[in-house]
Amino acid sequence: MTDTSETRPADGAAHGTQQSLLRRLMRLLPVIAPVLLWTVPCWLLLHAGQHWPLPVTLAGTALFALGLVGMPLAMVRGHGRRQQDRAAIVGDTLLGGIWVLFTWSVVLGVLLRLALVLADVGDGEDRARIVTWAVLCTAAVLLAWGYAEARRVPRVRSLDVQLPRLGAGLDGTRVVLITDTHYGPLDRARWSARVCEKVNTLEADLVCHTGDIADGTAERRRAQAAPLGTVRATRARVYVTGNHEYYSEAQGWVDLMDELGWEPLRNRHLLLERGGDTLVVAGVDDVTAESSGLVGHRAHLAGALQGADPRHPILLLAHQPKFIDRAAAGGVDLQLSGHTHGGQIWPFHHLVRLDQPALAGLSHHGTRTLLYTSRGTGFWGPPFRVFAPSEITLLVLRSPQRSSAP
Repeated sequence: MTDTSETRPADGAAHGTQQSLLRRLMRLLPVIAPVLLWTVPCWLLLHAGQHWPLPVTLAGTALFALGLVGMPLAMVRGHGRRQQDRAAIVGDTLLGGIWVLFTWSVVLGVLLRLALVLADVGDGEDRARIVTWAVLCTAAVLLAWGYAEARRVPRVRSLDVQLPRLGAGLDGTRVVLITDTHYGPLDRARWSARVCEKVNTLEADLVCHTGDIADGTAERRRAQAAPLGTVRATRARVYVTGNHEYYSEAQGWVDLMDELGWEPLRNRHLLLERGGDTLVVAGVDDVTAESSGLVGHRAHLAGALQGADPRHPILLLAHQPKFIDRAAAGGVDLQLSGHTHGGQIWPFHHLVRLDQPALAGLSHHGTRTLLYTSRGTGFWGPPFRVFAPSEITLLVLRSPQRSSAP
């Protein structure tokens, strides 16, 4: 038998070194990311063989340098202790703009340049200038379209969801999901009212908000959140906290939603009954709640289901899709989540998938658990949505007994 006792400390030390290196890299990310975002497109658009006139090169480089300095400063003033909304708008807009420009500088800088070489179009300078103009035009179009997508009232996404344990009496139950409204520096009170008007046209039995109501405290964003009080549902309006509530005095948001007539499902449940059948509607605090330091705030599924009849199907509200493993182990039939924004600005969804098990839509987990992940109703930070449209979701719950009837 091999004695591994001598190798374990070395393995542990190596793992510790890797973890330490990762932590150092994460600390450097706020410095490294802006430098890459601004210097890469600056080089590819101005200094990669275009041979622009000197005034053009100098002016363009100066603009990129100004953005490199100005964006982090605006972000700090807008999202740091000062919480200056105007600075946040500037910083967020610059972040979205440079992300799109960076992405397409890299994509077209490689693919289009290669295509031009293979097609033997022009010389090196001509190809470089064609790529630059293509990148600038593509970025401008995507940012204009993305801004319109972010600011519009979301489209309604409708789907039937069959739950094997749902009784026939609850067949056709209409559940409307809104999430990640992110009321913030850009005043969206009118947008909020229009979203609520659209929700009210859907004749919901149950309306759910799965968190990230706003960026800022309830007192500061009250005017934008107030229209939520006009939402109608025949049975209940329920809400759970998201991670952004825990950046902004979460208990204040819980109290405001309660004041507006919503049921904050903080690790508890209610029963939706119809036609002799019962659906357990449960909710948990966001998974970041416990680390917030707020007394009594944590994601506690057992507490949410305490006293519920295990024979009844369970609909669970949990802000982050990553809660699905616990939900599946706890016998949940359907979990509703948000948080991902569908990536919001392509190709950011690749980074989201590193942290979450689902990006958008309906997915299956375990033996019977379904997860629906919304792309979100609003937007966070940069006022753009590129290839990740917002949504108001209508889920019609279906019973197999009812659907199999002649």
